[in-house]
Amino acid sequence: MSGQHGKNERRRIRRYRIRKRVRGGSERPRLSVFRSASHIYAQIIDDTRGATLAAASSREPTPAGEAKNKTAISNAVGKLLAERAKAKGVSKVAFDRGGYLYHGRVKALADGARAGGLEF
Repeated sequence: MSGQHGKNERRRIRRYRIRKRVRGGSERPRLSVFRSASHIYAQIIDDTRGATLAAASSREPTPAGEAKNKTAISNAVGKLLAERAKAKGVSKVAFDRGGYLYHGRVKALADGARAGGLEF
């Protein structure tokens, strides 16, 4: 064994390091992001109850002609998530980037959620 970690293992280590500091309570739940090669998923989680309050993903149908590339789709997912969170009475969240760099699709999702009215 070389002692080196693979790409997914390094992300898992970063994710746990972030998760130690970012906790979602009832007044400020956690906005968790998962990014795959072709889709992006986000959910707002109350860690004290262990309940998902709102969720959105790029696998859901989007309005026709709205998004052309994965970054634009991520922005639309952020706006959709913010809309669903507002309906549940959530306005402040703690952002959990899930071990990914705050860049590209993750940043686009965060910008979309901010544009939709979430504060973090």
